[in-house]
Amino acid sequence: MIVFGSTLSPYVRKVMVFGAEKGLAMELQPAGMGRGGPDFEAASPFRKMPGFKDGDFLISDSSAIVTYLEAQYPSPNLIPEDPQARARTIWYDELADTIMMAAGGAIFFNRFVGPRFLKQEPNHAAADAAENNQLPPIFDYLESVIPASGFLVEDRLTLADIAVASPFATLGCIGVCADPARWPKTAAYVAAIHARPSFAPALEADQALVASLGGPVIEMVLAQ
Repeated sequence: MIVFGSTLSPYVRKVMVFGAEKGLAMELQPAGMGRGGPDFEAASPFRKMPGFKDGDFLISDSSAIVTYLEAQYPSPNLIPEDPQARARTIWYDELADTIMMAAGGAIFFNRFVGPRFLKQEPNHAAADAAENNQLPPIFDYLESVIPASGFLVEDRLTLADIAVASPFATLGCIGVCADPARWPKTAAYVAAIHARPSFAPALEADQALVASLGGPVIEMVLAQ
């Protein structure tokens, strides 16, 4: 099985971690930003990461890919069978993919992807607004719902945890995180999920890559 993309993308990371937690061997091939080749373009006709190939089966979109993996390799199950637990898991997946990344994408693009890869001037106001206005309500919500078990659904690891922890990993690479003084449960939860063997190696490599490329571009405010 081949996953096309980069684990700097939370969507690619979600797929890679999901597969690792199932014990699957999946090859990560660089794609996106003008890379990928014909198989990536066949899997992802709009050239969005991740693309996926399993034999002659090609598909894109992280949620579609993990749905395929869950059906094809049902043990251990990471998408619960209980209707309510399954619904909550899909809600958290949607929270991560859309609500969190509406904020996280603006921050990561303007502070890293745009200036470092595309040589574009960053929109510091957009990044700052996302960090200061959009992320805190999300962190407040997570702080209110994280169970004592440290897992969002069924007191065990599921797609819910993998999906939610993935944007945190991307943002953490550029120094954006939940302040443990304000959101202690959320900060501890993220740290525990990121310490899992399915997360930690790629996260360390991504942090090193971001640092090697100069790190985030932050607006310097001069004292008057």
